[in-house]
Amino acid sequence: MASLAGKAALVTGGGSGIGRAASVALGRAGARLLLFGRNEPALRATAELVAATGAEVGIRAGDVTRSADVQACAVEALERLGSIDVLFNNAGIEGPVAPLVEYPEDEFERVVAVNVRGVFLGLRHVLPVMLRQRSGSIINAGSVASERGLPGTAAYNASKHAILGLTRTAAAEVAQHGVRVNAVLGGMIDTRMLRSLVSEMTGGDMEAGMALVAAVAPQGRVGSPEEVAEVVAFLASDAASFVNGVAWPVDGGALATMGNAS
Repeated sequence: MASLAGKAALVTGGGSGIGRAASVALGRAGARLLLFGRNEPALRATAELVAATGAEVGIRAGDVTRSADVQACAVEALERLGSIDVLFNNAGIEGPVAPLVEYPEDEFERVVAVNVRGVFLGLRHVLPVMLRQRSGSIINAGSVASERGLPGTAAYNASKHAILGLTRTAAAEVAQHGVRVNAVLGGMIDTRMLRSLVSEMTGGDMEAGMALVAAVAPQGRVGSPEEVAEVVAFLASDAASFVNGVAWPVDGGALATMGNAS
């Protein structure tokens, strides 16, 4: 495991799923953490798991779509931890499943607000700290949906494509200042979000639906949040010092073999 000893990390959407697993992995690697999200009880539950690794951890409730909330979180992280060496820009939602021509406009705006504006605001308010430090690593949460068209998920699909644009733009702008920006592309990972999408797509037949999504990867199974978390911890660390602007799949080989969905 790459060491994060002495480093301070901010995780958005740390209350569950990949955000929770990544928070634990970062803590286990030696980082001090501040967890940010809307669900305070869930953040507290994650903080207990992180504290069990021996890591220092705090929480702050707020909304990633609100600039003032994200800015205040960055200020608190800097005051509490002394630096922000790592940002895992993870908060995201899936939205409903519907054909694009029937997709509710308000739902499209809601998904884009969290998944795109939220990541933009994380970059907007944390990058100045890292630029002053002349060091830092940001990992944005993308998806296999960042690279493929997935029917019925217009807002989610569009938002995850946008993550790559933000990642590559930021990486190009800040690389010469000692800051790295990468994206991690989770495949079919066993989270509440995946199960929600599977349920909608299959009319609630979870057993058949999970078997179907497991078959997307050549490895023939769904992944775990912990498997994504280990890649996040690596990208956060100095062991990845020459990795920048990368979209790193954690998908069991799905992107290597799957065509664009029709």
